[in-house]
Amino acid sequence: MADEVLYDFLLLEMVDTMLQTDLDKDICLSKLELLGFRVGHSIVERLTKDSPRFKEELDIMKFICKDFWSVLFKKQIDNLRTNHQGIFVLQENKFRLLALMSNSKQYLEHAPKYLAFPCGLIRGALANFGILSIVTADVSIMPLCKFQIQIQRT
Repeated sequence: MADEVLYDFLLLEMVDTMLQTDLDKDICLSKLELLGFRVGHSIVERLTKDSPRFKEELDIMKFICKDFWSVLFKKQIDNLRTNHQGIFVLQENKFRLLALMSNSKQYLEHAPKYLAFPCGLIRGALANFGILSIVTADVSIMPLCKFQIQIQRT
């Protein structure tokens, strides 16, 4: 429990500190996303060092939803959906970082800046598997969060 709280506070402080700099808001969010990318890439490297590589995108996404997310947030993603054409939606019904802020629409406009890092985590994890992607987060009702992953085909 204490580890979870420390991680939450670290992320909240990291976002607040970054946004208090003189940099443009978009640059700050980009830096947070890049930091998440590096962390996500490294975590997958450690988690999969002794296991065979996944062959299918769906198996990789299941790994992200179960194992990867459990390491980060101590629970699995609540829902995984796909259109089988390179779009995946990961739904977190009560995303812990958003639940800390509010269970109402009061802080809805602030939610996206706290989701840049988790988007980077997912994108970095997928990059470690050789999957280029665009990861976006959508919050319409706090603390429900949907991460949309669009696989980039080359």
